[in-house]
Order: sequence, then C-alpha cells, then structure tokens
Amino acid sequence: MARKQPKQIIQMTVGQFERMFPNEEACDRYLVGNRWPKGVHCPRCGSARVYPLKTMPFKWECPDCREGGAYRFSHLVGTIFENTNVDLRQWFKVIHLMLTSKKGISARQVHRYMGFGSYKTAWYMCHRIRAALQDKEFHKLMGIVEVDETYIGGKGYNKHGRRSGTGGGHKGKTPIVGAVERQGNIVARALTVASQFTLQEFVREAVSNKVSLLATDTHPAYATLEGYPTHKMVKHSAGEYVVGAVHTNTIEGFWSIFKRGVVGTFHKVSCKYMALYVAEFQFRYNHRHNPEIFQAAMRCC
Repeated sequence: MARKQPKQIIQMTVGQFERMFPNEEACDRYLVGNRWPKGVHCPRCGSARVYPLKTMPFKWECPDCREGGAYRFSHLVGTIFENTNVDLRQWFKVIHLMLTSKKGISARQVHRYMGFGSYKTAWYMCHRIRAALQDKEFHKLMGIVEVDETYIGGKGYNKHGRRSGTGGGHKGKTPIVGAVERQGNIVARALTVASQFTLQEFVREAVSNKVSLLATDTHPAYATLEGYPTHKMVKHSAGEYVVGAVHTNTIEGFWSIFKRGVVGTFHKVSCKYMALYVAEFQFRYNHRHNPEIFQAAMRCC
C-alpha cells in the first residue's frame, strides 16, 4: 500500500508578495491592521482615544499621555522596525525569505539578494527577526510527546569515535533539548549545559504530566525523571528504535532539518546566538501547516 503523502501547504509566493505589497504605503497599512485589528491604541498607556495627525501619515497623538508634553507615536513604535533606516517593504521581503526557506537563509545570502550596502545590515535584520519569533508563551504539550537532546558545533576532532577515530563526545558543542507533540508543535531550547537538572527542568516546563505517552531514549536524565507515569524509553544502544508507539523519530526529524540548516546554510553558529536560530526553526516548524505564516510572524514583530 502506497504511503499517503501529506497535503502541501501553499504559502505566499513571490508574485503574491509583490501584488500584496506593491509599495511602502501598502506595508504601512498592513502593519497597522495586524498590530491594531480593533483600532489604534496608545502603546504607552493603552488608551483608545488616540487621534491621527493630519499632516503626518501613520502618526497619532494620545491625549491621555500629556505628562511632560503630548505623546506622539507611529505604527513602528515598539516593533522590530523601530529606529531603523531600512524601508518597511525591505523588512517584509527579508521576513518572507526567512519563512519560505525550510532550512533558513543566511545573512550573507540576504545581503546579496537584497543589495544592502553593508553585510551588518542584513545580519542585524535577521537576528532581530529571529528574536521576535521566539515563543515566549506556550501551552504545555499533550498527547504523545517525544523528548530528546542533540549537540551542535564543536571541532572536527571531537566527533564520535566511529567517525573520527578519536572520540571526543560532546566537548565544545552546544546542547539543545526539544519536546515535540506528534502531529503538533515543538518546544526547543538551547542550553548552557545538558545536565540532569536542566534536562528534567525543561521536560517539566514544556510537557504536561497528563500526556498519554512520553517517549525518550535512555539518557540518565530521563531514566530518573519522576512524575510522568506514562514515560517509556527506547534503548538505542541495544538497537531499539521503535517499540510499538514508543520512538523518538519525530524529534530526530526536526534535529535533521535544523542540523542541515546549520551545516548547509549558516555553516557555523556561535553558542551566543544559537537560541535565536533554534527559535527561527521552531517557528517555521510550528507553522508548517499554516498558509498565513507571514501574518503570524508579523504579529510577533
């Protein structure tokens, strides 16, 4: 029996982008509509009694914030687009490029594609967007959940012994832990150290103890995890990878996408910014079935 292929989700194409955002004013109106769908209100005090300034488009004044003078604001205040010299339409293009690239797009490629005068401009924009895409609020995962950790980076001589012949383990690498709900969302975090405490703390933070199944490998941190009566493990060292419904193939599939993005697109990611790249891949994964992923990203920005 042939395996059923998942339905392809069509995201916004380049042609659709050009028609939707033909100029800067169209971008301004789109941002206002997404930021204040129920009407413009003051970003400082929340007042809805603001009024537009007739001589200055996309600027408002709040009559309830008159301490120290009238408070004027634009639609860019409090967003990642504030205090930048880059046009809003160019910001939108970069966001669109990042969302439609499954394995990401490097700042160097954005620099070449957009024709910015400086590579630092592209680097700055990409990192600002990644920071906005971080999921600061999430619901604990339910159903069947898989948890696993992986390691990114390090020197070539620190690869596993079967690959390099020297065996360096995880020395110099950045640990990342993730939990994924099958057919659902993922929560991933970059860690300073993958200790028993940090791994168990992550599981308790991200996974409900009422899950129908919690699947992990036999890492010591998971083996001593308490409070999850449905916890089952697969022993990879003994050649076990799938035991009924117990496996970690879904989370390992996400690691595969992430690692190919790091190796093939970014080539090198520092520990300092690893969390931002994890946030970018997590956002794309969690909105993989969302044809309105661009709108979802704009609401984060």
